[in-house]
Amino acid sequence: MVTKIDLKKQLKDLYGTTKANGFVVVDVPEMNFLMVDGEGNPNTAQSFRDAIEALYALSYALKFMIKKGAAIDYGVMPLEALWWADRTADFTTGNKDSWKWTAMIMQPEWVAADLVDKARVETARKKELPSLADVRFQALKEGKSAQCLYLGRYADEAQTIEKLHQFISDDGARLRGRHHEIYLSDARRTDPAKLKTIIRQPMG
Repeated sequence: MVTKIDLKKQLKDLYGTTKANGFVVVDVPEMNFLMVDGEGNPNTAQSFRDAIEALYALSYALKFMIKKGAAIDYGVMPLEALWWADRTADFTTGNKDSWKWTAMIMQPEWVAADLVDKARVETARKKELPSLADVRFQALKEGKSAQCLYLGRYADEAQTIEKLHQFISDDGARLRGRHHEIYLSDARRTDPAKLKTIIRQPMG
């Protein structure tokens, strides 16, 4: 018998913020991710598309291996990304060609490094993925963070991000770590005005 687990429901405080543009403070524990680093405009960089394809392929391979081996079935978690730039102004003014990023997908506790290695070999047998070898398995702990659910086009996030930063400042804290986005919608199938994105900023 297969046990079905809803990870997003279990982690609803982190992945299920429901009030649009309402800011909340969360404590983000250490979690494991598949990650790929890169740079350049996410709208035009082939490396970003290659990274996403590799992350999803490996995540689904792990899902099916766990379903078969441990009899646990779960939904693959949404795509996430950390964003930054060497010059802060490039990030805040939208100079996307100079942006740097880490694309990633969270993995449940049943995934271990050796299983990732096995899934990578199996995935490579089935499909040639340019970024598959670049995927790493790594823990990330953000700790105290502020976040909100943003509805709308990615290009129009700036005002909400500014308000989130002000929320942190009003709390007497400072920005810490990298800008973090969690993409709850499939951008290929969703009206841009209805895209759901969790925007998170570690604070301290």
